[in-house]
Amino acid sequence: MPYPIQWLLSLIFVIQMYLAMAILAVFFTPLAMIKREYAYLACWTYCHWVRFSAHWLVGLKSEIRGEVPNDEVLIGAKHQSFFDIILIVSAVPRPKFIMKKQLVWAPIVGYYAKRIGCVAVDRGKRGQAIKKMIADVKSGAALPGQLIIFPQGTRVAAGAHLPYKIGTGVLYEQTGQDLVPAATNVGVFWPRHGIYRARGTAVVEFLPRIPAGQEMKKVMAELEEVVESASDRLMLDAGFTLPAKG
Repeated sequence: MPYPIQWLLSLIFVIQMYLAMAILAVFFTPLAMIKREYAYLACWTYCHWVRFSAHWLVGLKSEIRGEVPNDEVLIGAKHQSFFDIILIVSAVPRPKFIMKKQLVWAPIVGYYAKRIGCVAVDRGKRGQAIKKMIADVKSGAALPGQLIIFPQGTRVAAGAHLPYKIGTGVLYEQTGQDLVPAATNVGVFWPRHGIYRARGTAVVEFLPRIPAGQEMKKVMAELEEVVESASDRLMLDAGFTLPAKG
């Protein structure tokens, strides 16, 4: 398909994606205010709609691979664009995120993030952010479920590398929960910025869990190794050329 047509389809997709968010919010918000289960249902419905409409409009299929965690765990996920969030939330039963504080005030997103138990932190104050993450998770202020954290702290373009931050390891050590690594290739098709969405198959792959109780430095090294290696493999399988290392 010629690039201009794919770009136009991508624009239509993006417009309808945000329109669908607004429509679903109008329908679900009164219900979600009464019962939290409707907030989860709204998020699940929206994510599945985005996956369906991406396939239908721009030819971007999506897959979840590996064993999906259903118990109370940490998920340390590679983050390349909004689409990996969509895939993870569509797969796990009780998703909640470590997210930047500013998103609390975002229309629709902020309300539902708070309703499903996301933990907001100030990324500009690293020490305070880690303490607040631990306090919220351990105190019960954070709801039970699958706590998703992006170890690199932000979206990372396909093929780029950023160091893994210590916050994931501290949460792993302090909460005593298993850690489930998650790899992805979504940035190959759905970049961090811009309108264009490419055809292909975007994947989030849940990798074998790291049991609780291990030494933090060892766990962080293992997490980075398995997530980066699996993400590189998924990107190569998608036809992406990885930059030379060294």
